[in-house]
Amino acid sequence: MTDKAAYIRPDMKAFLDAVTAMGGPALADMTLEDARASYVALHGMADRPARDLAVIRDLSCAGPAGDIPLRLYDARETREAGPIITFYHGGGFVIGDLDTHHALCTEIAALMDLPVVAVDYRLAPEHPFPAAIDDCEAATRWIASSPAELGRAATGIITIGDSAGGTATLAVGQLFGANAANVPVVLQVPIFPLASDAVGSVSLEAFADGFVLTKGAVEFFDAAYGAPRDDHRAFPILGDHASAPPTVLVTASLDPIRDSGRDYAKALADAGADFTFLEMKGVTHSFTNLRGAVPSTQGDLERMIAAMKFALSNAA
Repeated sequence: MTDKAAYIRPDMKAFLDAVTAMGGPALADMTLEDARASYVALHGMADRPARDLAVIRDLSCAGPAGDIPLRLYDARETREAGPIITFYHGGGFVIGDLDTHHALCTEIAALMDLPVVAVDYRLAPEHPFPAAIDDCEAATRWIASSPAELGRAATGIITIGDSAGGTATLAVGQLFGANAANVPVVLQVPIFPLASDAVGSVSLEAFADGFVLTKGAVEFFDAAYGAPRDDHRAFPILGDHASAPPTVLVTASLDPIRDSGRDYAKALADAGADFTFLEMKGVTHSFTNLRGAVPSTQGDLERMIAAMKFALSNAA
């Protein structure tokens, strides 16, 4: 069932029509290798070029099952102590890596004028739940300790991620709330996250096909990741919201998991938490990585950045 009355921006519709015309198998019908390659291809085709920055450097930190690859982005060679942004990529905890979100990370680093460290966590099904969350937590605690390898001292952590990375953003915020790190999470920015179970939601049925992320892909990721339904690290709606860090929560109106993000906004509101809720109208899941093919989504990203800067200034 598709919501025929849903507003779709003209440039978004042109992109969706082009993707439909290209055809190809559904994600769930691909091999794991092909599914991961298709994600790289989508972002390579649809995103804006990466920005040139003073610092783009690969590094790693120790994790619970070996070294975790990281990538540092900074528009400045050196800087004084301040917040450090930690980025967790999307892809259902099954696909995605440092390269799929490289252009987006350069944009965030440039627009925020803050260092960004992207985390290349372990993927399912080779490493099912909770491997990804364990890696994200471990990497973020390492960044919060201001290690010499970064060359930057953290006064606070800003966690941010899209889709599965948005889920990780919320999970890390809750884990840090229960067990403090060297410095606190001063802002969390979940972008179209899966915060509650999407099964049975209106949006999952309304936008099941034809809107970038499909119902079939959601089910494919869910089966591969293997997360239990009663664990807040998988479904952060189950966690504590009263102690949530300041939040900028972003959803997309044409997203099959849109209602999951809305559920989390309501939970934050009910808990009296400090948050800003932005729902980008007329765009789909993954819009932050479609900024070349869908030019209007650059404005959505800049609106999100503006909300982040306001939230940081308001918390100072």
